[in-house]
Amino acid sequence: MQRWAFTNWASLLCLGFAFFFYFHPYSSPHSPMAQQSIYDFTVKDIRKNDVSLSTYRGKVLLIVNVASLCGLTETNYKELNALYEKYKDQGFEILAFPCNQFGKQEPGTNEQIEEVACTKFKAEFPIFDKIAVNGKEASPLYKFLKHQKKGIFGDGIKWNFTKFLINKEGKVVDRYAPTTAPMKIEKTIQSLLNSS
Repeated sequence: MQRWAFTNWASLLCLGFAFFFYFHPYSSPHSPMAQQSIYDFTVKDIRKNDVSLSTYRGKVLLIVNVASLCGLTETNYKELNALYEKYKDQGFEILAFPCNQFGKQEPGTNEQIEEVACTKFKAEFPIFDKIAVNGKEASPLYKFLKHQKKGIFGDGIKWNFTKFLINKEGKVVDRYAPTTAPMKIEKTIQSLLNSS
């Protein structure tokens, strides 16, 4: 009798756990599903130092995967610089993440990338550590961004200079194709900056 009662109790306990995990699936704190905003992420800067994105809380952000040797590089850096210069004092930041996954157009070291971005293209906005944006090795930040805003043909990043616009609450509000000129986003940036 005692054994039967123990077996029933153990069965009920197992059933309870099964229901709990079915209705509350476990998600790792590093899973894109666990994060509520970009402020939950920490990334590496170009010198491999940790940077919590909560540093940018309350700012409008444009997150871009960049490359030094792409046909889109010169025009994108030129327009990104213009936007940054115009709005950086109003709470706007551009976060550039070098990536070598598209045509191997960002092959250099972090030092070489920084030299190209900051000396040749005069970028004053932050350049971060080189990352992967697609595949198993994709940065957790980019997994989150892609989950929040899918592209026309799915969530994968298609090429260099895909852009994600983030509002002051750390939410992804839009995603732009590599061929979308940064200046075409200006009115939306202004609107987000003017929102309370």
